[in-house]
Amino acid sequence: MVSKPTTLELNPARVPRPAGGGAVVSKPMTSELNPGPGFRMRRHIHRPDPELVAAFGEFETPLISDLMNRLYTMCTAIHNLTAPQQRILGPACTVRVFPGDNLMVHKSLDIAAPHDIVVVDAGGSTMNAVLGDLVSTKARHRKIAGFVVDGYVRDIPGILALDFPVYARGVTPIGPLHRGPGEVNFPIQCGGIVVHPGDIIVGDENGVVVIPQDAAASLLERLRMRRETEANYVAAVARGEFSNAWVDALLTHGGCEVVDPD
Repeated sequence: MVSKPTTLELNPARVPRPAGGGAVVSKPMTSELNPGPGFRMRRHIHRPDPELVAAFGEFETPLISDLMNRLYTMCTAIHNLTAPQQRILGPACTVRVFPGDNLMVHKSLDIAAPHDIVVVDAGGSTMNAVLGDLVSTKARHRKIAGFVVDGYVRDIPGILALDFPVYARGVTPIGPLHRGPGEVNFPIQCGGIVVHPGDIIVGDENGVVVIPQDAAASLLERLRMRRETEANYVAAVARGEFSNAWVDALLTHGGCEVVDPD
C-alpha cells in the first residue's frame, strides 16, 4: 500500500531544512492560529432601535459625557482625521486585531450592518496602519457610517476625497499585514473605554463617547430633561448673569485656607 503524502512532503519548498541536510523540522505549534478566544467572529448582534440611536444626534459629546460622569469618553488621542464637522453616530461593530494586522477589519465589512460604526482595537500600535483609503471605500459602499481606530491609519488624501469619517490616533505610510488573529463583535477596549457590540458611538469635534446599549434609553431621557436647564444657564452666562457663590461654598466646606484675610 502506498501511503498518502503528508503536508510537508507536498510542500517541500516551504519547509526549512537543517544546514547540511538531515531530517525535515516542522514549525513549532506556537506558530499556529487557534480557534476560539482571539480568533473568532460573531455575525449577528443585538442593535439598539434606530430611532433611539438617531435621537443622540441632538446632543454634543460634552453633555453626553457629563451625564455619564465623564467615565465613558475615549482618550483625546483618538480624534477626527478627516474633517472636524464630520460627526459619527451609530451602533458599534467591534473588531480586535493583532497590532499591525487587519484581516478582521476586512471581514468586519461583511458583518457590519449599514449605519454601524466599526470600532477597531489595534492596541494603540504606531507601527502599522490597520486601514486606508481602499478599506474606507469598501466601507462606504457598504453604508458603514465611519471608523474609530485605537491605532493608526494611512492614505489620508484618498480618505478625504471620500467624505467619510475616520477617527484614529494618527497616520503612518506603513501598511498592515493580513494574517490574523483577531475577533469581530466581541468586547474590546478603544481609547481606554470598554466597547461592547451594539453600544452607541457618538463622535464630534470634542471627541468620542461610548453609550452602553443597556443605558441608552434612560440616558436620552435625562439628556432631554437637562436640555432646557442647560440652555437657560448658557444664555445667562452669555449675558454676564452668573455667580460663583457655589465655588466659595465648596471652598469653605473643604476648609480652604485664606492666607490674606480681610
